[in-house]
Amino acid sequence: MHRVAAVIVPPVLSFDVSIPLMVFNSVPHYDVRVCTARPGPVPTVSGPDIVVPDGLDAVEGADTVIAVGSGGEQAPTEALDALRKAAATGARIASLCTGAFVLAQAGLLDGLRATTHWGLAGDLATRFPSIDVQPDLLFVEDGGIFTSAGAAAAIDLCLHLVRIDYGAAVANTAARLAVVPPVRPGGQSQFIETPLPPERGTSLAPTRVWALEHLDRPLTLADLAGHAKMSVRTLSRRFHAETGLSPLQWLLHRRIDRARELLEMTELPMDQVAQKSGLGSADSLRKHMVGRVGLTPTAYRASFNRAPTDASR
Repeated sequence: MHRVAAVIVPPVLSFDVSIPLMVFNSVPHYDVRVCTARPGPVPTVSGPDIVVPDGLDAVEGADTVIAVGSGGEQAPTEALDALRKAAATGARIASLCTGAFVLAQAGLLDGLRATTHWGLAGDLATRFPSIDVQPDLLFVEDGGIFTSAGAAAAIDLCLHLVRIDYGAAVANTAARLAVVPPVRPGGQSQFIETPLPPERGTSLAPTRVWALEHLDRPLTLADLAGHAKMSVRTLSRRFHAETGLSPLQWLLHRRIDRARELLEMTELPMDQVAQKSGLGSADSLRKHMVGRVGLTPTAYRASFNRAPTDASR
């Protein structure tokens, strides 16, 4: 079991507390504990207190430690000490939303890139000038420490950690159980435009579903625009408004996700994985896997493959 300790630092959003529980508890490989410096009722930013029964002893021996909350206020010394100790003993450290302020107060983000909710990114940069604050990203990893923007971006980060630990198929299952999209890339902007008025329908979701069903085809902008019954220019504008990505960027991410699932769940030869995911050739598959995941297809399969063996068929 991979042990996760979520360190709650008041004041906190109840939603932020629920995120690690929702994501990691949907995967049977995790043991999740929520803890705080002073167990008991914990004040929230808006709404009733929440009760956190565990103290900071839950951090000891955790594989992943996530700072949640604070709203930018000063964290208790005990919480900062627990985070420093966890980092020193090799735990993976992360923060959700304003939890970045807690990591900053602990000195764990000095000299690193980090992010937080865009509305507080300027405050983080001003108070901690040694941090390279990235105000427009969903989540950032630097020096083995992960920070996320607010709300849905925190879900993206937790799903990203699941994918690192157990692969794309498990992460996508967790996403489906949470009724959220598959992992968005951390480099995607926080600033998703307001969807445009529904001149010709309210969403390009049907076109995205159609594209997912035809990833093995060499889809073009014209193909997507034809399915959506609009011009390429309008498609591109609306696609970015809804997803934060251009249509071709979105397609590439989905093709790599499909390739990862095929590498995990099948024993297909590399050229067939490339063809079924729409990446073309084994050389192209290798290029994109190394660029996106940092592993060759062969190394990725060796790490995450869960295809049934002959003995189990």
